[in-house]
Amino acid sequence: LVLGLFLGVRLVTAQADTSADAPTCTDRTVKTGQTLSSNLVQVNVYNASQRAGLANRVSINLQRRGFLAGGIGNTTSKGSGVTIVDADKDDPRVRLVAAQFKRVTYATSDLPKSEGVSIVIGDRYSSLKRGAKSSLKASRDVTVCTPTVTLDQ
Repeated sequence: LVLGLFLGVRLVTAQADTSADAPTCTDRTVKTGQTLSSNLVQVNVYNASQRAGLANRVSINLQRRGFLAGGIGNTTSKGSGVTIVDADKDDPRVRLVAAQFKRVTYATSDLPKSEGVSIVIGDRYSSLKRGAKSSLKASRDVTVCTPTVTLDQ
């Protein structure tokens, strides 16, 4: 009993090892003319609507189309439909994400900078566009960070 108490207290007060042994992603370059597929594009979705859970639902629907999950959250930024924020309209990643929606606007925002393409979903959002392409030919070189998974043996 005493030994169990001693080990329990020791485990509770021990420092957690939070150091990362390996990088969480690997840079990969898609050259001009090569195919950029949705499984190389991370999408962050922010909800600016009055509908609870909308960002999560949109993110799940994009993941079903092969996109990588990014951040999900709420924002006080204004947006009526789908707004792609802080992005270069000519970036192939942005073009591929924009192709998933019926109508898209572009804006700058005060959202924190993050990896991938960030979108804000507003009250006028209805659904993803049917039959949207999940890949396109890159119009310029694009470097993407693909997640790596290490398996312990």
